[in-house]
Amino acid sequence: MHESVLAGQVLEVVLERALFEGASRVRVVRGWVAEMVSLCPERLSVHFADRARGTSAEGARLLLELIYVEARCRSCGRTYAPEHPRPRCPVCGSRDVEQLGQTGLSVTSLVVE
Repeated sequence: MHESVLAGQVLEVVLERALFEGASRVRVVRGWVAEMVSLCPERLSVHFADRARGTSAEGARLLLELIYVEARCRSCGRTYAPEHPRPRCPVCGSRDVEQLGQTGLSVTSLVVE
């Protein structure tokens, strides 16, 4: 389900930029997504394609770099890749964690007509 929400956010940004540029079609979307949970690039692309149907981004190729943000447990010091949006340390079980990077998404460029 997480990929569906992100795909919707990407599409929203893409459509706003395409409108601003006066584009009639979006062909390629490039950017990045930084998250603390594992994402499936294929599912993200499928959700994007589904949501883009009937818009100027229909058929656009989605080329996003997926960046996984690690976490560090403040209790035991372990650094790990979280598997859930509310990370729990795999060693001591603590939820007192520090995110080791910024999460979010950015559309860095579009190829449009």
